[in-house]
Amino acid sequence: MEKVIAKKKFGQNFLKDHTVLNKIIQSMPNNNNHIVEIGPGLGDLTKNLVKYKDTTAYEVDTDLIGILNSKFAKEIEEKRFELIHTDVLDAWEKKGSLYEGKYDLIANLPYYIATNIILRAFEDVNCENIIVMIQKEVAEKFSANEGDKEFSSLGVITKLVSKESRLLFDVPPESFDPPPKVTSSILYVSKDTNVELDKDFKKFLKACFSQPRKKLSKNLSSVIDKEFLSNIYNELNIKETLRPHEVSASLYSQMYTKVKNGKKRG
Repeated sequence: MEKVIAKKKFGQNFLKDHTVLNKIIQSMPNNNNHIVEIGPGLGDLTKNLVKYKDTTAYEVDTDLIGILNSKFAKEIEEKRFELIHTDVLDAWEKKGSLYEGKYDLIANLPYYIATNIILRAFEDVNCENIIVMIQKEVAEKFSANEGDKEFSSLGVITKLVSKESRLLFDVPPESFDPPPKVTSSILYVSKDTNVELDKDFKKFLKACFSQPRKKLSKNLSSVIDKEFLSNIYNELNIKETLRPHEVSASLYSQMYTKVKNGKKRG
């Protein structure tokens, strides 16, 4: 391995386990989509990706850019690999999408911005599939189902924007250099690209899950008129005793629509 010290400020943990790398490749959807990788690090996953498809990688660390440019000089020259030196969130802000055509996001994401990256990928209409390695605890929130104690606003959003979402497998700390303090998991999401969530929907969910152990009606009554809320519960046949994690994504969507329409009339 190159003499590179992982930087904490970039959340770097370099994946070195070839078994895990091969399993990620085997998980790739069988399609003609371009691949976008975020945080290629030393290029171990990248090396496998470019064997199969043209790839674009976003790397923020200047010290790694030189290593990657050298390691993938042939692929860059043949235009099978493009390396972009920038903060990926800045790229999204400026361009709206990480690639001009349909792509799949496949990456070992830094823990500290993983949630933000996945939510931005949900909004990117060109991104069709997501296969990312993230902290297991966070992956469970994205893939949770109603009734699971981990079911939160992240699970609701994932259910609404995806055709399928699940954990593929766990990755132990010793698969990395340096090893993180927690177990990682591979999250797979196949997006429903016809779905676009209202920007204020996330604010609504934040209120719904403000106190996860309280009843949903209790959380919402602090931001919505109680009589109006009672009418919504009756119309949608929602039990008053339900807690936030016990309500389906579909019901959250229906509730939000009624709240939004009620405010417009009011």
